[in-house]
Amino acid sequence: MKAVQNQHAMIRRHQVVNALVMLLVAFVVVRFFNGRPAYTDAFYHYNAAVRLASGDGLVDDYLWMFIAAPDSLPAPSHLYWMPLTSIVSAMGMSITGVDYFGAQIGLTLALWGASMLAFWLGLRFTGRIVLAWFASILLVCGGFLLRMWGITDTFALYAFVGSASLVSMGLGLTVARRRWLWWLLAGMFAALGHLTRSDGLLLIVVAMISVLWPFGRTNGTWRRRLQWLAIFLVAYVLVMMPWFVRNLATIGTILPVGGAQAIWYTEYNDLFNYPPDANPQTFFASGLGDILSSRLEGLSAALQNLLAIEGYIFMTPFMLYALWVRRRDPFLRPMIWFVLGLHAAFALVFTYPGIRGGLLHGLTALMPFWVALSFDGLQRAIAWAAQRLPHWNQKKATVMFSLMLTLVAVVFGLALGLPRRVSATGNRPLLYDVMAELVAPGQRVMINDPSQLYYYTGIGGVTLPNEPPETLLSIAGTYDIDYLVVEYSEREDEIGLSVPVPFIFDLDNPPGYLTPINIDIDLERARIYAINR
Repeated sequence: MKAVQNQHAMIRRHQVVNALVMLLVAFVVVRFFNGRPAYTDAFYHYNAAVRLASGDGLVDDYLWMFIAAPDSLPAPSHLYWMPLTSIVSAMGMSITGVDYFGAQIGLTLALWGASMLAFWLGLRFTGRIVLAWFASILLVCGGFLLRMWGITDTFALYAFVGSASLVSMGLGLTVARRRWLWWLLAGMFAALGHLTRSDGLLLIVVAMISVLWPFGRTNGTWRRRLQWLAIFLVAYVLVMMPWFVRNLATIGTILPVGGAQAIWYTEYNDLFNYPPDANPQTFFASGLGDILSSRLEGLSAALQNLLAIEGYIFMTPFMLYALWVRRRDPFLRPMIWFVLGLHAAFALVFTYPGIRGGLLHGLTALMPFWVALSFDGLQRAIAWAAQRLPHWNQKKATVMFSLMLTLVAVVFGLALGLPRRVSATGNRPLLYDVMAELVAPGQRVMINDPSQLYYYTGIGGVTLPNEPPETLLSIAGTYDIDYLVVEYSEREDEIGLSVPVPFIFDLDNPPGYLTPINIDIDLERARIYAINR
């Protein structure tokens, strides 16, 4: 009895020490790799957070795409992406002031929470404290996601709330006492997951399947299962209610419905069609060959994400082996359904958003599970080898191989992350200096990335349409657009204009409704035109 008490006391000490250490590590990782936004998603979430923290509410003065496009600007924000990242970032700014450091406070805490879940899962699956430590370190410091955690995007937030919902569901299926509490927490975290990402709605589907799954003694009676599900759904609705009310008041529905058009995309740039016209007719008109080809591409992308991102390449066999061994464990049932549903959805249904990063964002909810299962699988593999190699010390070999693979994953993450580190001291691009002087207050601009333009200058506008150039006259009239900016790609692997193909025109002989503006920057990098409405 005393030995058990001592063991529990030692575990608690390690949990406390791990929490303190990983809070510091999470803070360093978040701040070191991301000093400011670096791409459209991050600019968008941060801009919205700034407006919210400044008392302007959830409002946009620009459109980064035309799905669910409003009738005018300014307009309600987050009609495509969900709002929690911006809300959490704004809450951090209320503490430190309106800056990127404040926006990262909530993200740091979310990453910290995900690391503690990884530690707990590692201890649950392996039974060894040292492997639980490796699991939490691998989550925060290893692989491709190392440089992504601190971005004002959904990565860190979804890693915590998504995995917390799945863990709570698992405990609701396996813990005998106070199951209602775990289903209450599962519903609350599922709502937070949905407020973070639209595909967080999958958490609700997973909960329903997990509760109503007909096999297993742990499921309880049908009446009891329905009670658990009711608690889950009530908790979900209560947390979501403010967002539902806001949407009803601003757009007339509890959730924006434009994002569902992604099912019918025939290319990713359909996101920028004006007016939005992706529908079943255009989808099936593209031909069976194109549909099958895109789905094969989606499956390939899903497999690549599984191998390279979720499994850190070399940990994939171990985590999948452990999952297979534990496939009948009711605790893992929600996680397994989530794995299947997430990858299938982005590979076969929302294919183009999945290829362009949707799956990468959504899989973060699985990472605390994957890192813990990786060390469980490695431990099992070493136990199998030790039976055939009598000279092996199984415990020492497990620690040494786990340490080695963790270090390799960290080096891998640093090799990917350091060249792409975003410094807080980066200067504003020269083009935006020109735009800040040229554009009068209240005027708006059509540009490839209006989120970035707004971040640097506060100038509103719209993105370029995936349509012929004359379409800009209709857009300019609707949203009061005064200038067009055409940029060349800055990526070394891209040559040409950063504009959709249908929109390309002769820059030296533009249509009559465009007047070239002389600017003091390299004309090989950007052109500016006044729009004659």
